[in-house]
Amino acid sequence: MFARTTSTALPALFSLLLLTLFTLSATAAPVPAPPSVAATGHLLIDFDSGHVLAENNAEQRLEPASLTKIMTAYVVMKEIQAGQVTLQDQVLVSKKAWRTPGSRMFIEVGEKIALEVLLKGMIIQSGNDASVALAEHVAGSEETFANLMNDHAKRLGMANTHFVNSTGLPHAEHYTTPRDIARVTRATIREFPDIYQWYATKEFTFNSIRQHNRNKLLWRDDAVDGVKTGHTEAAGYCLVASAKKDGMRLIAVVMGTRSEEARASESLSLLNYGFRFFETHRLYGAGEKLTDTRVWKGSQERLRLGLARDLYITIPRGQYPNLNAGMRIDPQIMAPVTSGQPLGTVSVSLDGESIVETELVALDSIVEGGLVQIAKDTVLLWLE
Repeated sequence: MFARTTSTALPALFSLLLLTLFTLSATAAPVPAPPSVAATGHLLIDFDSGHVLAENNAEQRLEPASLTKIMTAYVVMKEIQAGQVTLQDQVLVSKKAWRTPGSRMFIEVGEKIALEVLLKGMIIQSGNDASVALAEHVAGSEETFANLMNDHAKRLGMANTHFVNSTGLPHAEHYTTPRDIARVTRATIREFPDIYQWYATKEFTFNSIRQHNRNKLLWRDDAVDGVKTGHTEAAGYCLVASAKKDGMRLIAVVMGTRSEEARASESLSLLNYGFRFFETHRLYGAGEKLTDTRVWKGSQERLRLGLARDLYITIPRGQYPNLNAGMRIDPQIMAPVTSGQPLGTVSVSLDGESIVETELVALDSIVEGGLVQIAKDTVLLWLE
């Protein structure tokens, strides 16, 4: 519930709306330090809020090996979404795709294979041959496809990432970071939930050859439903893992561990830490009215305000009763107003420490009023 109050501590340019979400006091056990992770770099984040729960060298440029295929699959899915290709497309296998070294789906030169089958072969079996075949079908060549990958990386804010191929085979200019690979993973889960389910598939058979998913956590924890392993001699053993428990989804990235077992155990250690000591809550929904405010010289006087996106927060377990939220609304809002226009901020704090601040936006559009309304409001503004 929202209670309107005033405060002299804020600048006169803003009006203040304090929202006391909870008045109870809770004493929670302190959150211990994250586990030590034997990896070159790692990151643990909450999927919904993006809150970082543990990290080390999360901005360090590292070889991603087959973690690259998370972006390869994402680009293919974006092209499907745009209507450029379909899951039913018959993809002609080139000699280059067939000869690609490393993990294989075992496709043959000259075969025509449904794009859906190749995509599953890349996601589940980590087929390098499937990755190149998909890249060539989507963009004409793997080099051009890599440009698409970099375009999407830039759009997603992956500032320390550069791709030169679709497979993750070693190259001096092919790199990413734990934080960047988490970004494309979040985008994949959020934008393509139906296809994301394929990452939980434990085995896949093609040409009578059955291969298992290399993500050992799919067998060890029922909450784990992805995402992707990677390994080269230079990159070490890597894993992006995601799991969901009681509505809370976490993403763990470990890069540069010493073995298959290490990448699995270190990832599970991070996930268990996050689920044990933190909780995530959806505070407000996108488009939900949080309050309304006066609009001057418009076709109507009241304007609904809310958020453009759902607002999630991740906090230590047991601290939910100690949350407080505050709202600032711009003064003297004049028509016209466009839906989605920022007109203030909503901030959430825990024990006086800010957790998140996001824009408060108009939920409706209001055009300028008639001459009578404009004249009336002009006089009222003079009297304020």
